[in-house]
Amino acid sequence: MNPAASAAPAADPTTPGEVVDEFLRLIMIPDPVAARRFVAPGLRIRFTGGRTMADPTECTAFNKSRYKWVKKRIERTEVVIRPSDGTEDVVYSLGTLYGEWPDGTPFEGNRYVDRYVVRDGLITHMDVWNDSAEWLMVRAGLATL
Repeated sequence: MNPAASAAPAADPTTPGEVVDEFLRLIMIPDPVAARRFVAPGLRIRFTGGRTMADPTECTAFNKSRYKWVKKRIERTEVVIRPSDGTEDVVYSLGTLYGEWPDGTPFEGNRYVDRYVVRDGLITHMDVWNDSAEWLMVRAGLATL
């Protein structure tokens, strides 16, 4: 069963951190089409392993190929850089993934770090790292943790 997103929608995200949190809430429903309203034209996405994407729908398709379902348990959202010209912010979202592998086996505690660049209230870059590849290698008997 794919649980609904638990976080309530932000009324109208105004800070870079709120933009990222609302984008993640939507992408985890998954509703990548609604999430598009928070991305800039020319969005550049890079997932673990160097996979490049350009649209939230590609993120959803990739997640569907890797998981039966997946959600993020956001532990914190950090705005760490605001250049003096105020044109961009770098936002990190940190936490863990939980969900089910394609065979229905549940998992939780899978660490993730996402890095976003937000300009004029829209996400221009997104980098995604998590432990899933390591965990999949363990499941395949190719590694130990």
